Amino acid sequence: MNLILFAANEVAQSLPSADPRAQHILRVLRRRTGDTFDAGLINGPRGKGTLVAVHPDFLDLVFQWGALPPPPDPISLLVGLPRPQTARAILRDATSLGVAALHFVATEKGEPGYLRSTLWQGGEWHRQLLAGAAQAFCTRLPSVTFGQPLMDAISTLTVGGARIVLDNYTATQPLSRCALPRDSSIALAFGPERGWSDLERTLLRTRGFAFAHLGPRVLRAETAVVAALTLLKSKLGSL
Repeated sequence: MNLILFAANEVAQSLPSADPRAQHILRVLRRRTGDTFDAGLINGPRGKGTLVAVHPDFLDLVFQWGALPPPPDPISLLVGLPRPQTARAILRDATSLGVAALHFVATEKGEPGYLRSTLWQGGEWHRQLLAGAAQAFCTRLPSVTFGQPLMDAISTLTVGGARIVLDNYTATQPLSRCALPRDSSIALAFGPERGWSDLERTLLRTRGFAFAHLGPRVLRAETAVVAALTLLKSKLGSL
């Protein structure tokens, strides 16, 4: 953990010794009474935590907060619901790279059974966001939805922003050549493992999505997300 994150309702409470964050403070950072560590308030400021006392079952901490980190880039991802291990990587890495929203959508060729995974049903998805934010030394978490139809996710997007869909089968231009309006929100859509259906391609076109690709090589979904975000952030001047 490059940054140890806390919810607002946790900062006035003792931290149980069994909590992974307590173990990290004591065993990885090797902090002792009076030592400080980098801390952050989820979706709030960064600052310093101080280890006040170590008890058998809990730690006493106090915090001093500083400035808010910069807001995320105005990028929303629409991802055809992938297998859980792939979704875990996307949740972490997209959070680390600073997207504003993640929508894991149901698609015609997707596997609906993936939604029954403990990733989504047990709240693990939120822990993956925290891991990505901690890695990036940032407190910002993207908003996340999962399981809604593609059409419903599109309807939540900002009107007038840039919209791009990645599709190796039909796109004729690389993502690197797509024009991006300055100071505009961006929606970037990735299909499921089996790709978009013809009906979904038609829907995306009618909803203003430009089709693009990442070159002739077929990439794993999590690799494609990182590659595409890197290109977009470079074009936006945030890398």
